[in-house]
Amino acid sequence: MSKLNKKQELIVLVDTKGKPIGTAPKLQSHNANTPLHLAFSCYVFNDKNEFLVTQRAKSKKVFPGIWTNSCCGHLAPKEDMEEAIKRRLKYELGISPERIELAIPDFRYTAEMDGIVENEVCPVYLASINGDPIPNKEEVEDFRWVKWSDFLRELESNPEGYSVWAVAQTKQLKDNPAIKRFTTGRGEF
Repeated sequence: MSKLNKKQELIVLVDTKGKPIGTAPKLQSHNANTPLHLAFSCYVFNDKNEFLVTQRAKSKKVFPGIWTNSCCGHLAPKEDMEEAIKRRLKYELGISPERIELAIPDFRYTAEMDGIVENEVCPVYLASINGDPIPNKEEVEDFRWVKWSDFLRELESNPEGYSVWAVAQTKQLKDNPAIKRFTTGRGEF
């Protein structure tokens, strides 16, 4: 993560087709009228084919304390998507992925909590790691490793316990060919 003050971090604004059209300050832009911007979601799996579920820090402005996928983030202007994912995984969880794979290229959503709206074009990625995370407490309140099938059952029985985007993304990931490579064995990619 850059050493910039969080108030100076910029997000990439996009049009409805996902084409960059400008930038805006990250924290100030997340409000009741959040502009459409580019982000990503990442689902991390370990060498036991377990999925890393995280709880967002309770101090976060957007969706505090919510359980969700492993890592979410925004690209800096002119930053490559995979570099942004690696940067956020390192900053939030203290991990470096062995592999990153795009699973859902065109995911888009809006969600609201406590008057703050998320409005993102948010491709979904899968990543593999060895070892356990070392969470940054400013970003991650808690984490746990679960079997993917158990996670899907939890979401079906208690969707309100998880982020809106994770619930929607997992519906699309459920039958995605890429997810099988991360949940049924490391094998050949």
